[in-house]
Amino acid sequence: MCLAVPGEIIKIYPDGYQADVNIMGNVKRVSIFLTPEAKVGDRVMVHAGQAISVIEREEAEAIEKLWEELLRHGND
Repeated sequence: MCLAVPGEIIKIYPDGYQADVNIMGNVKRVSIFLTPEAKVGDRVMVHAGQAISVIEREEAEAIEKLWEELLRHGND
């Protein structure tokens, strides 16, 4: 099964193909090659180090809430 997580672009590198993305409080450098329209402040879905789509802020927040719920109750 493949999983993607939402994150917010906080920096785009000069090459235009890499960005720092805040994923639930962790900043990761990811490729934005597949999402050339992405800009700082956009929310993206990240899978295997790749931003695979730009999504609406509301959708990202809803997905983050689900992840938080899963992580909070995952060990019950």
